[in-house]
Amino acid sequence: MNQWTDKLALISITLWVGGLWAVGYVAAPVLFYHLPDRQLAGMLAGEMFTIVAYIGMVCGVYLLLNRVMKFGGSALKQAFFWAGFVMLVLTLVGHFGIAVIIAKLKADALPLDVMHSVFADRFETWHGVASIAYAIQSLLGLVLVLKATR
Repeated sequence: MNQWTDKLALISITLWVGGLWAVGYVAAPVLFYHLPDRQLAGMLAGEMFTIVAYIGMVCGVYLLLNRVMKFGGSALKQAFFWAGFVMLVLTLVGHFGIAVIIAKLKADALPLDVMHSVFADRFETWHGVASIAYAIQSLLGLVLVLKATR
């Protein structure tokens, strides 16, 4: 654990998983609770989720490469590797797939708030899918934290 690459891996886990948890379960709920304008709260939360997604992409790629460089082919037999891989895939699908669909629904609803438009049902469905994917990422992040030093 003395190599700088291992220390950078720990920092990456902290940044990625900590960001997921802080934004998803602290910052976003606080925005929706305290801001009277739900559209503004959603926009700000969306910006934070975008930042966490990019952090996840960078950290995820680094963590997977680091694991393969450190353990070779046996990395593919580790829960850490697969948890990180699935987290990275969910990040990519969430950011480049689900978030794009949600943004399109919001844009199509203008000038109305999407929740007061004909797109409300589709928005709720996709928002639910995004929430489930985020919860899975968050739980898999726990695997990264617990298996980090193995």
